[in-house]
Amino acid sequence: MTSRPGSGGWLALMCASRALAATWFVAYSAVLPLTQAAWNLTAREAGLIQSAFHLGYLVSLFLVGFAADHWGAKRTMIVTGVAAWATPFAFVLLAHGFGSAFWLHALTGLCAGGSYTPALALINDNVAPERRGRAMGYLIASSSAGYALALGAAAAALRFTDWRGALAVVAAMPLLAWLVALAQLRGTRNVVHPRPAGEGALAALPAVIGNRRGMLSILAYTCHNWELLGLWAWMPAFLTAALVAHGEPSRAAASLALAFSAFTYVANIGGSILGGQMADRWGRTQTVLTWSLASLALSFAIGWLIALPIALLVALACLCNFTGIADSSTHSTMLAESVPAHYLGVAYSVRSAVGFGAGVVSPAVFGWALDASGHWGIAWATLGLGALLGPLATLKLRKGGQNNISR
Repeated sequence: MTSRPGSGGWLALMCASRALAATWFVAYSAVLPLTQAAWNLTAREAGLIQSAFHLGYLVSLFLVGFAADHWGAKRTMIVTGVAAWATPFAFVLLAHGFGSAFWLHALTGLCAGGSYTPALALINDNVAPERRGRAMGYLIASSSAGYALALGAAAAALRFTDWRGALAVVAAMPLLAWLVALAQLRGTRNVVHPRPAGEGALAALPAVIGNRRGMLSILAYTCHNWELLGLWAWMPAFLTAALVAHGEPSRAAASLALAFSAFTYVANIGGSILGGQMADRWGRTQTVLTWSLASLALSFAIGWLIALPIALLVALACLCNFTGIADSSTHSTMLAESVPAHYLGVAYSVRSAVGFGAGVVSPAVFGWALDASGHWGIAWATLGLGALLGPLATLKLRKGGQNNISR
């Protein structure tokens, strides 16, 4: 049974598919403390494995943006979904140390982007502008629901199995995501937006780069990603370290930290929905400025507060995730409203290459800072430092008139 494209039921199925597909995004973070011990990894090496996924993911997003413009978002989402559910099983079966884990996790990232950029394009094509910010917010919220689901499932599985068994449970979810997408998109047209006469696919690339508003939006998103992807990579390990410091055994601390981390992703859901609603009511740039500044303050603070009582630290971690994600959907909406529809996919590709490039680097920089200093506060500060230019880029957008509520 399918729903009318753009309707509430259609969006709900889109979000369900995205939630299940997003679970693998945090799968390695869920077991990072355990694989770090099992493979005798340094913090830098552990961060590099997560960075490898982000590297593959940014390449994936770059390629699927071009594919969505050329072949249509629906077709791209269905075809790439096959690789997205097959490769996590390869990681579960074949990863046995730093080298194999690095390359296999990069492969899973390389095959994972088809559930994101095409979904954004499908919402842009099928949802009315006055509801688009909220719709994007619901899609981002569904990603957060997927992260929470993955961490909760892994935490439960670790009570009965090892880290590899926990990853196997999460690996089954992208397959379910693909099956939901097949059912949901049966009644949705595959749209290929016409290009101006004589303009090839590659002509869109310089057009995007030359679009000042689009590039300012991409810069703001890049700073946002530096902070957010570093936070997601290291939050479970940070909470594990806090629990160990409070006297919990390492295995119990890892399982409990996953449950707490899953709770922080539930906070993400609220942040995404609220941010999307704010973008429709208050304007795009005002929403981004509000939440990016709040998130910056927390990134500079939380690492120094590891000795707080666990309940307070978890509450602070929830607030970090809430503020970090609250402007995410607005970044996607701002870019969609800054460029012509026939090269929106390429604009998302450029954004992905630059933005997720920052996400490749930030977890490794975080790990390097932790190894070098031994202080979580210094490591967390690297996320805030990398995100400082974001609010400045957003202010330039606002001065240039990019504070529309819909159009």
